[in-house]
Amino acid sequence: MPSYQSWGRLPHANPTAVRRPYWRSELAELDFGPAPALPYGLGRSYGDSCLNDGGLLIDTSGLSRLIDFDIERGILRAEAGVSLAQLLAVIVPRGWFLPVSPGTRFVTLGGALANDIHGKNHHRAGTFGRYARRFELWRSDGSRQECSPDENAELFRATIGGLGLTGLISWVEIQLVRIASPYLRMERIRFRSLDEYLALENESSSDYEYTVSWIDCLRSGPTRGLFQRANFAENGSAPSKDGNARRTRLVLRVPFDLPSFALDSTALKLFNRAIFQLQRSDRMARTTHYAPFFYPLDRVLDWNRIYGKRGFYQYQFVVPSEAEAVFREILFRISSSRQGSFLVILKKFGAAISPGMLSFPREGLTLALDFPNRGRTTLELLDDLDQIVQRAGGRVYPAKDARMSAASFQIYYPQWKAFSRYTDPRFSSSFWRRVTAGAMP
Repeated sequence: MPSYQSWGRLPHANPTAVRRPYWRSELAELDFGPAPALPYGLGRSYGDSCLNDGGLLIDTSGLSRLIDFDIERGILRAEAGVSLAQLLAVIVPRGWFLPVSPGTRFVTLGGALANDIHGKNHHRAGTFGRYARRFELWRSDGSRQECSPDENAELFRATIGGLGLTGLISWVEIQLVRIASPYLRMERIRFRSLDEYLALENESSSDYEYTVSWIDCLRSGPTRGLFQRANFAENGSAPSKDGNARRTRLVLRVPFDLPSFALDSTALKLFNRAIFQLQRSDRMARTTHYAPFFYPLDRVLDWNRIYGKRGFYQYQFVVPSEAEAVFREILFRISSSRQGSFLVILKKFGAAISPGMLSFPREGLTLALDFPNRGRTTLELLDDLDQIVQRAGGRVYPAKDARMSAASFQIYYPQWKAFSRYTDPRFSSSFWRRVTAGAMP
């Protein structure tokens, strides 16, 4: 049996069986057996929301066909197992782009919907689920439900951000966005305090479709980082020498698990200092191909091996915009712990309401960062952060979680009981059993 794991490489889970349908007609003949089932795409969730220890995994990667593409209106229908990379190869040359994109192309269309992914344009566009026109859902009783905002509307809402628990998505129809070019006009600006970052975010939100920041989470002084903002360029705005596009075709690979000392606090501080100082001026503007802007880590295959055999925890939270003092407290707690990593992403979410019942984004500040697995000390830090996030009325992202308690989840997502009425009775996951342990209605 092939190995199935999440991108964080923990926790470990062993399914009792794996089914991999290649045709949608095979779904009617799936043998579920007695164990709970769960769809599995490309395994880019960081924790156990894509794992099903002791259960059945339904590998959807074989369902990867384009069904229909209205090139004039930008309406695309494809099977749930198609990757965003495959879609981009078709739609970008024809003048279209994904309405919302995460930081990797290596996720499936069904996974994007089931996690209601967000991207660098949340402040203007909201989440991926807002652009889902309809989809087909197979339930374990053999029924096929076509869902849209007007048909099976409650099941539509439950499935968006529903972590694969409402059944198996077989195809999805989405609305794309028009672009004139595969290039973006991008500006990168240094900031040296959280106030500077907030000012940049506020001045950019109305004029720039995409904004995102990297910060140095290990710095003991004022927060510093790099703020990026961009719009797709007009046609004909490509650079005369497209070195960026050529570099996107250069793929590297991490060949082995790095030793733990490679990510000790001293090494990380030096690395973060180099990132901040690598840019020679405080402001830099250029035209760049979409791939290095949206997917910089996709050029490094198996980059999760950087964290060694013990894996890593990714922690992403959002707190309300008015909880700025709490956000500063969290940053101070992280820097004081001497834990964290070089992959630290800061973003401001907008006010658009996510359509899914369990969708993560809400208006406020969100931070995503990796913690190398150092055992008890890492888990204690994350538990402390949970308490701070809860006091602020925030929440943690289930797709990136491998350790939050049932009590924390139920505080973050009080709507979980209403959502559970729409789950398929024969679908479950390691995550769902963990966060609802002893509390199922």
